Amino acid sequence: MKYLVIIAFVAIVASLGSALFFMMKDGQDGKAKTNHMAKALAFRVGFSIFLFACILLAWKFGYIRPTGIPSGA
Repeated sequence: MKYLVIIAFVAIVASLGSALFFMMKDGQDGKAKTNHMAKALAFRVGFSIFLFACILLAWKFGYIRPTGIPSGA
């Protein structure tokens, strides 16, 4: 599970970086603007939701356990 979270975090940060790149480069030098930035940000949002759902399912099925303050204390 730890590796899944690390890979997902790297993918999310890479998506943000590509959105920044497209924001800075699209529409310069007389070229038409594209929707690459919106696609990169949509990928980030979708991947974040998918990662959150995977973490919730892993907790529900017992693959991961919380290690903080005990509930009901």
